[in-house]
Amino acid sequence: MVSSYSDRYGRDVLADSPHPRRPASTEQPAEHGLVVEDVQTGFCGAVVEVDKHGVILEDRHGKRRAFPLGPGFWIDGKPVALVRPTAPRQPGRMVSASGSVAVLNHKARTARESRIYVEGKHDAELVEKVWGHDLRVEGVVVEELGGADDLAAVVDDFEPGPGRRLGVMLDHLVAGSKESRLADAVRGGAHAEHVLIVGHPYIDVWQAVRPSVLGLGAWPDVPKGEPWKEGVMARLGWNVEPWEAWARILGAVTTYTDLETSLLGRVEEMIDFVTDPSPGHP
Repeated sequence: MVSSYSDRYGRDVLADSPHPRRPASTEQPAEHGLVVEDVQTGFCGAVVEVDKHGVILEDRHGKRRAFPLGPGFWIDGKPVALVRPTAPRQPGRMVSASGSVAVLNHKARTARESRIYVEGKHDAELVEKVWGHDLRVEGVVVEELGGADDLAAVVDDFEPGPGRRLGVMLDHLVAGSKESRLADAVRGGAHAEHVLIVGHPYIDVWQAVRPSVLGLGAWPDVPKGEPWKEGVMARLGWNVEPWEAWARILGAVTTYTDLETSLLGRVEEMIDFVTDPSPGHP
């Protein structure tokens, strides 16, 4: 079960190529009904909503996903960059910060037994700001993991099982990292069927915010061994405490298009996993 989710959200169509250089994309207006495929996730669907920030695609099963406008899509095997149509968009349904259709006048539902764990406070606050509406509609609670070192023990204490799934998102989940080794140990454990561990490649979730949102061309490079947050603030000339810097970063985020797609796909993947309406899961 876990592998099917990983395949669905993590496919890279160029990964097996001996020369993985992307050809140039051509601009394509995101007209209603246009069918495209997102390169990073493999999600294929028709355009059903578009605004100045992004586009919402709907697949043949009625599943919807939000993506930022720009490059990163295929049409008939050719790379395209989606742009806003020239014709004015007709008024449509309200959407949440995550790009999903907002559910108005929704009554709070009882929280599911299933949970989502993220590494720290900043991760939790970012997920809440962008996906908070979706999580409340689905009755999903996000909790802080407090670091990945005790991941296996935390999973055992949670006691995952049918109707009690656990989604975990780790920072810096890349090949050879400490986090990848900790994740592999859990994936091979007794609870593997009911646990999904995903991650983003960044040292800290700050990097998952597009630097352009803060008026930056890129996040500064910080040498290995130097504390990353402090190194970033020093190079940007931010003479403040880390919590003040994070408040500035989080305050600049208003919608899913302000985040890197490598984080977007992982959070959507976890939400789908813990809300999967398969037998035995509420």
